[in-house]
Amino acid sequence: MNRIAAKSIAMLLVFGLIGGCSTVQNANKKQKGAVIGAAGGAVIGGVIGNNVGKGNTVLGAIIGGVVGGVAGGYIGDRMDRQAEKIQEEVPGAEVTRVGEGINVTFNEDAGVYFDTNKSNVKGTSAETLQKMAGIFKEYPKTVILVEGHTDSAGPEDYNMNLSRQRAESVTNYLISQGISANRFTTKWYGENQPKADNSTAEGKSQNRRVELGIIASEALKEEARQNTKN
Repeated sequence: MNRIAAKSIAMLLVFGLIGGCSTVQNANKKQKGAVIGAAGGAVIGGVIGNNVGKGNTVLGAIIGGVVGGVAGGYIGDRMDRQAEKIQEEVPGAEVTRVGEGINVTFNEDAGVYFDTNKSNVKGTSAETLQKMAGIFKEYPKTVILVEGHTDSAGPEDYNMNLSRQRAESVTNYLISQGISANRFTTKWYGENQPKADNSTAEGKSQNRRVELGIIASEALKEEARQNTKN
């Protein structure tokens, strides 16, 4: 997992608050995940509130779905496996494990891209999404948030519509590969959630992106509760 980026500000602060406990210090990876989950309801929301407020709606959705406790550790373990598989099998995917979910980002330089002013999925983008669909089939007890984003070039209303078309194209392509439509939520934000500086070409390239949030379904949450009783 050393190649998978970690949005760890919240997690580090949680450990900072509870790190003096010898039980936590001696815990294994899965046990630590359970401790983080248990603390999450009381701590994480306030810690990352500023980051979500700045427009990271994928992160907000993942944190909003947290189960916590030992069941959260169970879910986190399965998300670890899925994140590792995406990292290994999908070139260009920027994979970030967050709490009990996964954030996958594709920009035009990495995995999924679109021709200027276009929204159809083709070529390398299609191959990338086919691989993602294969992994989603292996892990059927997850739900997927698809978000479309643009840079700030052009009129704001045009960018909003373009981000909608691109996000819907990704969702529809994945559905065409056999993934149930019921697993998807599709949203779009135009130029309103930049992750880099729109005044530079490199920054604009990073802002023209599609993000996926992979979250436990209700079926997986119930499985986690049932398997971690007592």
